[in-house]
Amino acid sequence: MAQIDPPTDATVGHWLTVSEVAEQLGVPVSRVKQMLRDHKLLGVERPDGSFAVPAAFLAGNQVVRGLHGTLTLLFDCGFSDAEAMRWLFTADDSLPGSPIEAIAAHRCTEVNRRAQALAL
Repeated sequence: MAQIDPPTDATVGHWLTVSEVAEQLGVPVSRVKQMLRDHKLLGVERPDGSFAVPAAFLAGNQVVRGLHGTLTLLFDCGFSDAEAMRWLFTADDSLPGSPIEAIAAHRCTEVNRRAQALAL
């Protein structure tokens, strides 16, 4: 389990426990844990030792559309969980905010293009 640094933790902002994610999605905790193993969601150990998922990864009772594909791409490029989290929440001047904000705004193609460029 990857632990993130305090600056990234602060950048993410609002965090949810696995139980809170399960409640919001309306699924059992075991399903959320499977989503984490399958990289459909990403969670990390926070500096305080708790394990959490960014609230920004959820839109209502669903995972943000396009997140899974971007996570797959990042991990295929060799990113660790902590590196992927940091990258998703780091502001990018050429996007409207951070990559996760662009994904939430349905701009996955552009985000994925940038992620692929990092691997080259």
